Amino acid sequence: MSHDLHNRSRRTALKTLAAGAAATAASPLWLPRAFAADFVVGVIYVGPKDDYGYSQAQAQAAAAIKKMPGVKVIEQEKVAETTDVQKVMASMIEEDGAKLVFPTSFGYFDPHMLKMAEKYPQVRFAHCGGLWTEGKHPKNTASYFGYIDECQYLNGVCAGHATKSKKLGFIAAKPIPQVLRNINAFTLGAKSVKPDITTQVIFTGDWLLPVKEAEAANSLIDQGVDVITMHVDSPKVVVETCERRGIHVCGYHADQSALAPKGYLTGAEWNWLTPYTTHVKDAMAGKPLNNFLRGGLKEGFVKPSPYGKAVSEGARKQADAIKAQMMKGDFAIFKGELKDNTGKVVVPAGTVHKQTDVVLEQMNWLVAGVIGKV
Repeated sequence: MSHDLHNRSRRTALKTLAAGAAATAASPLWLPRAFAADFVVGVIYVGPKDDYGYSQAQAQAAAAIKKMPGVKVIEQEKVAETTDVQKVMASMIEEDGAKLVFPTSFGYFDPHMLKMAEKYPQVRFAHCGGLWTEGKHPKNTASYFGYIDECQYLNGVCAGHATKSKKLGFIAAKPIPQVLRNINAFTLGAKSVKPDITTQVIFTGDWLLPVKEAEAANSLIDQGVDVITMHVDSPKVVVETCERRGIHVCGYHADQSALAPKGYLTGAEWNWLTPYTTHVKDAMAGKPLNNFLRGGLKEGFVKPSPYGKAVSEGARKQADAIKAQMMKGDFAIFKGELKDNTGKVVVPAGTVHKQTDVVLEQMNWLVAGVIGKV
């Protein structure tokens, strides 16, 4: 039986069943699926599920929702941000009966997820990091993200205490708002300890370029940088390079402390179980899709990695005090007056941005103290 014929026969079978016709009209092969009680969730990753980074953080949440009663999770890793992801989404929906899909990578949103959402209006799509806009994007699509800049600020505090050269490094994929927000928060955290600290940024150009990331780390270290952090999909190579070269490192996405037992200070980790659980429970209960889901430390969307051996008592005390304020919702990272690294005022005096301010998700500047260009 050809694949197309096979698909057609299954769709016909499901339609026949739905119409209440005799069960014998359907191919027996599809009967179990038609009557399955499980709520099927599809999760798609751009990288491997064990990348010590972005995909691993999403996969940890997927592993946890597998334990929810009545939920079945299907996963596909290493899917490019091309029409490949449309094919994977279509297959999950048509072959596996997925009712909720998490296309996790940034580039999956537009046009790929948006096209699938129009094609399958009964299916919910929850995307990580895209900026969902009322009136512009389909109602069956959603965006979830966490205020991980809170943890990057805490990374910066620990880096500020650890640095001797007052030169920090940041290895980033692309100058998009979420990345710039992390670079700026990290730098502001460090400058709260030592105001004359600088952060040198290297943009690699893409989410997963291990060779370029290693080159960037070595180049920064050769220039006297003694603490590095990053915003790339898999921090593994950067963390390992820092450890090998004997400098400190702050992690990102997931816990990389095992890769750098001497130099790991702390890290900015996701806790995607919170939004995943919200979306799954809402869908199973028939509640409307929460189109714009956000949260920080307080809401359990992000968490700092445990402190490494290299973190001083003073660093712990300062970081813990700031974290306590963040947990209460009393700490503003971006408040005026703030200038960018060209000397322009980007947050006027008297202005305090709450984490929920959408203007922060449109950030297109680097704060004073950052060496680099957008």
